[in-house]
Amino acid sequence: MDVHLRELRYFVAVAEELNVTRAAERLFVSQPALSKQLRVLERQLGFPLFERVPSGVVLTRQGAVLLPVARDLLERWNAGVEGARAAAPTGTLVIGMQTAVGRGLQQEALRRFRAAMPGWEVSLRLVGWDDPSGGLADGSSDVAFIWLPVPPGLRTYVLATERRGVALPADHPLAELAEIPFAALRDEPFIALPPAAGPLRDFWLGLDAREDAPVVGVTANTPEEVFEAVTSGLGVVLVAEGNAMLYKRPGMAYRPVTGLPPGELAIAWREGDVSPQVMAFIDALRHVTTKV
Repeated sequence: MDVHLRELRYFVAVAEELNVTRAAERLFVSQPALSKQLRVLERQLGFPLFERVPSGVVLTRQGAVLLPVARDLLERWNAGVEGARAAAPTGTLVIGMQTAVGRGLQQEALRRFRAAMPGWEVSLRLVGWDDPSGGLADGSSDVAFIWLPVPPGLRTYVLATERRGVALPADHPLAELAEIPFAALRDEPFIALPPAAGPLRDFWLGLDAREDAPVVGVTANTPEEVFEAVTSGLGVVLVAEGNAMLYKRPGMAYRPVTGLPPGELAIAWREGDVSPQVMAFIDALRHVTTKV
């Protein structure tokens, strides 16, 4: 029987919250996706873990027996990963990224990090938008460049605050405007992040500035998929101003959008992680952004 750590984390979260909706918010996943994973886990195990009650769910007898085992496995795995990292004679700082960073931040920060942590290597890791933590939740990244909002359990330092605009086909009628009111985009099909992105998906669909449900034309997991969909005429997408400069494409136009709060690009790390390499990288970025 193959049970993944993610499924155990989902089980423990629901067992602690005794409410699937609250657990989904805590895990930064959609409620349907969490319910589906629980059903998959129960099918693998061959017995139910929860029973539904008016207030949410309660553990079955089998679930109550399994809960401390699942907690122990997760704790032992996390301790083992940290121990393995500490045992390395030289280290590698893994930096998760969901988009290109640019903005004059990365190169100077890496130079300062290497000066502060001689012997340490840096690995840049592209993470899909189906993981809004940028790889921090499962331990595959040490720090991550991500857009707010972020899942619980992370600390952040905001690096840039930028207005949101829209990327749309160059021949789109709205591309004739210098600025586009968000109300003019509400009936347009949008390119959306995957549902697993949770509140981050909502933010880039502009749900914080609309009362109606957006029209989703295409779901995309990477920037390349997003902008290929835009140039193919499948929809429009909200984009941070700095990213519009990084992802120019033939056949695509960018226009600022009025009526939207700005987006925030941040560096994130796990709460309680005060390892020297992580703190050195955060300090390097703080120095760079202070100079900008």
